Amino acid sequence: MKFGDLREDVKELFETVSEHRKKLSSIAEIGLREYETSKYIKSVLEGLNVEYDELMETSVTGVINGSKGEKTIAFRADIDGLNTGDGTVKHLCGHDGHMSVLLGLIEYVVKKRESLADNIVFVFQPAEEAPGGAKPLLEKGLVEKYGIDEIFGLHMYPEIEEGYAGVRPMHFLSGAGEVDIDIIGKSGHGAMPQDANDSVVIAANYIVALQSIISRNIRPLDEGVLTIGKIEGGSRRNIISGNVRLEGTIRAFKENVYEKIKSRIREISKGFEQTYGCSVEVEIRDDYPPVYNDQRLFEEFKNAVGEENIKILEPLMIAEDFSYYQRSIPGLFFMLGSRNEEKGFTKSLHNTGFDMDERALLYGIEFYARLLDYKGVII
Repeated sequence: MKFGDLREDVKELFETVSEHRKKLSSIAEIGLREYETSKYIKSVLEGLNVEYDELMETSVTGVINGSKGEKTIAFRADIDGLNTGDGTVKHLCGHDGHMSVLLGLIEYVVKKRESLADNIVFVFQPAEEAPGGAKPLLEKGLVEKYGIDEIFGLHMYPEIEEGYAGVRPMHFLSGAGEVDIDIIGKSGHGAMPQDANDSVVIAANYIVALQSIISRNIRPLDEGVLTIGKIEGGSRRNIISGNVRLEGTIRAFKENVYEKIKSRIREISKGFEQTYGCSVEVEIRDDYPPVYNDQRLFEEFKNAVGEENIKILEPLMIAEDFSYYQRSIPGLFFMLGSRNEEKGFTKSLHNTGFDMDERALLYGIEFYARLLDYKGVII
């Protein structure tokens, strides 16, 4: 879709949405500490005379009721930033854009309130990056409080061009978990290995053994990833290390595949204890389940937005806690293109150089507006 194809009342939101994004970008905060971010969102809603609730300390949710109220559709934006590692927090995953799109949509709906037939729920959710805000919101009764029937969410995505939505039905984003493994051997002098139990050697063989899980225990047509991304062990070159710590991530689209990877890690660990006479301690923390797009909502979205404006993506091995909403109600999650090579907006998500043209945000509002029209929410 070209910029000129946007409806005029969406184009008119550009200055406001751009200002939202700039302000939100300047006050980026980490998960569950988004106090200034939450304060800003509430100030915008108050300016639009839209009431809101605070189900969590930094969450902002609410409903704009339609004249009929036969169904209730929710739209979610995540609000936390990323710690860059140098003491600063930035929106390197586009959450400032997600909030700006939803604030723009709310303003769009408010201006068309007399034509609003059904209910619109807005969800500004904290802590998507960590430790996860979707599940706590659901536990606070989000769905029941507003009677939500279905939910939609988006994510900025610099891998596809502005003006496109990247999506697919059913399996879309992977489930994910973290694994920590402590291999405990016996330390000793580097010149007398016979008196020690070298945890570094054990760890090297252990990592190689883990690679067989994906290649030999998972069906070739089922995708899975097991990555050991960090190793810590040893104190100096002539001391045999007694302990090595491994840290990694598990990802899969199907929960039975994810569980299979977990069980094989534990089985291999027990085998290594017997073979090497060491101790292997495994801790696995389940993060987010897979994002699974409802087939009906996908068809509606495709028809509403226009097939020419959609790119069908391959399943992506990234995780999102939007998946928790989809466990409770039908939901659709899509990627909003933000790539603009002419202006140099090509850096990937979580890259310190990630940025976007605020015009890309208007396409998100346009896609949502077309969806509301198609579903008869705005008549």
